[in-house]
Amino acid sequence: MNLIGDIAAIRYPLPPPGSVTPADLYFDACEQAERLRMEEAERLEAASEGLDADPLLLALEDARARKAAADSEIRRLLAYGREFHGARPYRLDALAQASGMTISGIRTAYGTGEIEEVEHEVRRESNRRTAKSLTKEAHDG
Repeated sequence: MNLIGDIAAIRYPLPPPGSVTPADLYFDACEQAERLRMEEAERLEAASEGLDADPLLLALEDARARKAAADSEIRRLLAYGREFHGARPYRLDALAQASGMTISGIRTAYGTGEIEEVEHEVRRESNRRTAKSLTKEAHDG
């Protein structure tokens, strides 16, 4: 058993045969996965030795941080789609399907913090009254 190698293999699986298009790039995709596995194993080994920590626990903490970052990105993208996309925001059902959330989940997925982050990231204010009133309430309250 090679714990670090196993973790790297889980993190960067080889593509299943027939999953790469065009098919003649399958070998290249496998080489890339192997290279990523090697780099991950080296990184994980160095981190676990440097911190005197269990590599599996480090990998889990890293995955949790990536998940939190992805969740945050989804909330900001939802805020953008509803609050910054012109006079006609994206429909709730389309956003729900694309994000894997429910329509009611979309309505509560983001708030003033995400709206303010998107304003900063895209360098303009939202163009929806709901966002402006939410932001004003946050600053007044």
